[in-house]
Amino acid sequence: MQQQPARHSRETRLDMYVDRYASRTRGMTASEIRALFAVASRPEVVSLAGGMPNISGLPLDTIGSMVHELVAEHGTEAMQYGSGQGVPMLREQICDVMALEGIEAHPDDVVVTVGSQQAVDLVTRIFCDPGDVVICEAPSYVGALGVFRAYECEVVHAEMDADGLVPAALRDALAAAAAAGQRVKFLYTIPNFHNPAGVSLSEPRRREVLEIAREHDLLVLEDNPYGLLGFDEEPRRALRADEAERVVYLGSFSKTFAPGMRVGWALAPHAVREKLVLAQESSTLCPPSFSQLMISSYLAGQDWMGQVKQFREMYRERRDAMLEALDDLMPDGTTWTVPAGGFYVWLTLPPGLDAKAMLPRAVTARVAYVPGTAFYADEFGSQCMRLSYCYPTPERIREGVRRLAAVVEQELDLRATFGVATKVQPRSYDTPNTDLT
Repeated sequence: MQQQPARHSRETRLDMYVDRYASRTRGMTASEIRALFAVASRPEVVSLAGGMPNISGLPLDTIGSMVHELVAEHGTEAMQYGSGQGVPMLREQICDVMALEGIEAHPDDVVVTVGSQQAVDLVTRIFCDPGDVVICEAPSYVGALGVFRAYECEVVHAEMDADGLVPAALRDALAAAAAAGQRVKFLYTIPNFHNPAGVSLSEPRRREVLEIAREHDLLVLEDNPYGLLGFDEEPRRALRADEAERVVYLGSFSKTFAPGMRVGWALAPHAVREKLVLAQESSTLCPPSFSQLMISSYLAGQDWMGQVKQFREMYRERRDAMLEALDDLMPDGTTWTVPAGGFYVWLTLPPGLDAKAMLPRAVTARVAYVPGTAFYADEFGSQCMRLSYCYPTPERIREGVRRLAAVVEQELDLRATFGVATKVQPRSYDTPNTDLT
């Protein structure tokens, strides 16, 4: 009797290509925000999770007319390949935008990217080898952490408090890496209206961080998508405004115009810019001409600063609604940051509660948030959560906080009844004015 050939073991796997992928794909995992999206988008759920800008106030009729005019007058250019560095006119206008934050720049040093997310990817690609260290604030932007993980970097967190990145923690991180013989390639920081922490780097600390960068010959990657969305003051002076050679500045039109355009940029020292252009060309060949020319037309022909002011007022109203609801409804022992701009509040639960473990019960109560563990490379932050106020109406925000507060109260009752073991949380805001320790 003829024996049947044995099946290859690959045929029993869910993914038959699992043994063919590059080693760096082991670091590619779905973010907790992505996993939440399907649930959070249900109309019965109040989502305090996503960071989608609220673009309902954009003058869509006017923008529609601009699209028609762009196609009629410049259609062949708008729908054709373009420069890998970006449309020259838009790069000039980007320099005018950055001037609001004290930056003096030349259009030749600007590289247009497909959103600032791509800029993070390109900078990491040209600087980092597997095992290189990137220092990030604790917590940090989940999208950047995903990039660093995909390029097999080692992320070292440096603590924050209500005044932003703690300079002493940055020095400690640099010293620890040097002692271990590791190469620190750059510091990744969001100095204004931080995602997810909601805090901003104070002026004295900005100077000290730049001093540390000069002392250690450290590159700083300054990610600033929210810089023009401060509620009570003029735009803060960028780190790049005071240090041109050691800072790569990243900006975006996603928060001040529309995220669907996917237009961001990097301002880099001249030699770095050359590498970024080469990386851009190998990644996308060129950023989309249509989106760039559309934004260029918008900046040239519309009161875009007036539109930004409307966004600021709308987000301030939503921020106030969230803070008032938290103050009225959250149980004792819950603390949160007080953002002066941007989209996010960082909330710390009473001791013993775990935001990630609590999430299924919150979703059952029809409210969603992002657990704090999403914003750490080392699984800390389980006592914390990010709450976003940018998209829901003030009424929906209050209802979402009411539902969330009820879930927290239930968790506290369960802990009191059954004595759930507490976890040590070495990195969480104990109060809005204490260190992330």
